[in-house]
Amino acid sequence: MKKTIFILLFVSVFLKNAGQEDLSVLNFWTYNGDWSNVLFQSIRFNATEQMKARWTYVGGLTTRSDWEKRQATIKRLMAEIVGEFPAKTPLNPVITGTVKKEGYTVEKLYFESRPGFYVTAALFLPTAKKGKMPAILYCSGHYQNAFRSPSYQKTILNLVKKGFVVLAFDPIGQGERLEYFGADGTVDASIGAVDQHTFPGLQSFITGLSPVQYFIWDGIRAVDYLISRKEVDPARIGITGQSGGGTQTAYIAAMDERIVAAAPECYITTFDKLFRSFGTGDPEQNMMYAIKKGIDQSDLLAVRAPKPALIVATTRDIASIQGTRDVYHENKKAYAVLGFPDNLQLSEDDAVHECTTKNRESIVAFFQKHLNHPGDPKEMEVELLNDLELRITPTGLVQKSLKGETLFSLNIKKTDETLKKRESDKPKDADFSHDIALKAKSLIGYNDPALSQESIFSGRLWRNACAIEKYLIKGTGHYYIPVLRLTTNNTHGKTVLLLDDRGKASAASKGGLAEQLALQGYQVIVPDLSGYGELSRPKNDIGFSIQDVPLYIWCAGLLTHKSPLAVRVEEIKRVTDFIKTLDGSGALTGLAFGTLTPVLLHAAVINNDFNQLALVDPLYAYESIVRERDYRMKFVMSTPDGVIGKYDLPDLIAALSPVKILMINPVNALDKPVDKAVFDHTYSDVKNKYGDSPHWTVVLNEQDVYFRLLQWLK
Repeated sequence: MKKTIFILLFVSVFLKNAGQEDLSVLNFWTYNGDWSNVLFQSIRFNATEQMKARWTYVGGLTTRSDWEKRQATIKRLMAEIVGEFPAKTPLNPVITGTVKKEGYTVEKLYFESRPGFYVTAALFLPTAKKGKMPAILYCSGHYQNAFRSPSYQKTILNLVKKGFVVLAFDPIGQGERLEYFGADGTVDASIGAVDQHTFPGLQSFITGLSPVQYFIWDGIRAVDYLISRKEVDPARIGITGQSGGGTQTAYIAAMDERIVAAAPECYITTFDKLFRSFGTGDPEQNMMYAIKKGIDQSDLLAVRAPKPALIVATTRDIASIQGTRDVYHENKKAYAVLGFPDNLQLSEDDAVHECTTKNRESIVAFFQKHLNHPGDPKEMEVELLNDLELRITPTGLVQKSLKGETLFSLNIKKTDETLKKRESDKPKDADFSHDIALKAKSLIGYNDPALSQESIFSGRLWRNACAIEKYLIKGTGHYYIPVLRLTTNNTHGKTVLLLDDRGKASAASKGGLAEQLALQGYQVIVPDLSGYGELSRPKNDIGFSIQDVPLYIWCAGLLTHKSPLAVRVEEIKRVTDFIKTLDGSGALTGLAFGTLTPVLLHAAVINNDFNQLALVDPLYAYESIVRERDYRMKFVMSTPDGVIGKYDLPDLIAALSPVKILMINPVNALDKPVDKAVFDHTYSDVKNKYGDSPHWTVVLNEQDVYFRLLQWLK
């Protein structure tokens, strides 16, 4: 009976949809996998292979010498990843006010971690204690008001009431260091810490510097300020913080040997468990190529062993508790071999991502023991301070009261330095496009995919004289690329590969460009590359996502040196190999729209499969992303990290000369038409390379894009 009902339902649905045109391919292959997440899965599988090498190596460390060599390796790799710190310049601290409370006072202050880069902070000083006291650097998580958050204040005030000096500072983009505001210039609660970190953080990565350097350096300079105070014992410095503050705690402690005891809270886990659950965090929580280089979060503790460390965790945290335990057990071996097994501790509480009373008491007890300041760790009731009491600058915002540098402005300087160095290092007679394919391959993490003959014909439908065939083509991982092939009986042997960032269903819609091309005799191949169309995630996807751009995927590519751009270029290679197997496939034209134009350019340069290219609404240069403060995030997914100074989109086009290329309506990173003078200046080398050849054509402000394309193709 149940079987009969199922069959009737199936037939009913089939008959209901029989008269409708369905351009999807994957809906037929119901049990073939998670189609919506193939891009991340491709990168994750690559990450797993990289992590296996680390697991094997670290698992074989058994002696003191083994672990000391490992620590030296971690230090070297982290120095490479983070980059050279700037020279220490005067802190120029300014105390803006004092708040007196029962048992302690608060000095409100700011200092310059770099010239003109202001760090707002509050120094909590016990009033009953005399002489040199132990001190704690407190790092805040992603609350917009930073250390003023009630849960953070409970930790800070309990520490100060138990005799610790505490310096709590605002991270970049939080508290009084907001860098992005609403349209009217006021604080916009919707622009949270993740956004504040992400917008300038991605620009920093594109320029080639991990933004974590700025956060670590703020912490190192905060320690400089702490030990400059007469009340502080420089031999008894601790650090703690929760969530994003746990991130800062782990990184700063790993790179500042003056810190004796570290207690990162609700952060430490493994990349393996993180990739299988929540995904990566925002930019300052990721180090460029960390996984590729064999670095995991566990190494942030291992590098400072056997100095005291307390891993503070909750069992239902967004950071996998199993990963936390894995880190603890791995490092316990190191601490044991190095002679201090009890210096590593783990505090767990059964809670979500939050500061709990049990964990706060564990933190206090840890510092009391390891900073030689015994006492009762039991939590005390404290009276919280309000945001006004803890206001440091007159307006409560550095950018309004003090102006100064921002992450964006510092990155502009870094960009200028990088581009100036590129010009000075380039011989006058050099062709910068020489070996550009090798440069691009290396930078994006491209690997030539093995030749695959596997394709699955999945049906055909007719639209008047146009046949639309459906195929699955084996992707570069454990997935398939859905492809449409449009032809008529009057094909002339020329093929167009059409990449539309709105998805293949849009490109192949009734009366759309794909159909028009097919009716003019072209064989048209329209795939959905990973992250687009049928291979995209729903708009209500969970996790960090800004402007519908899955940030966690880009950051995963960054950690593994396998960018989303590389995955898509490899997919194009698979599609062009498939095209070569089809009857009547001759000269191949590549046609791309919007965010897929850089992908097509890379594919053309790396594999040389195209006779001509047409680019519609292309980003004119990667440099535009780092120079536009309010750039559109969608462009980042097709941008390699560290590309500034290596090459730019005009270099790819110059390298393709004399391939015939059409650009229609190039845009800047604001997704607005590029200024003609700016475009002409940026593309001067391309113009010189093509000379008087008609093979390079640029059309600005074209209204009828399809007409222009069809005319150009004739």
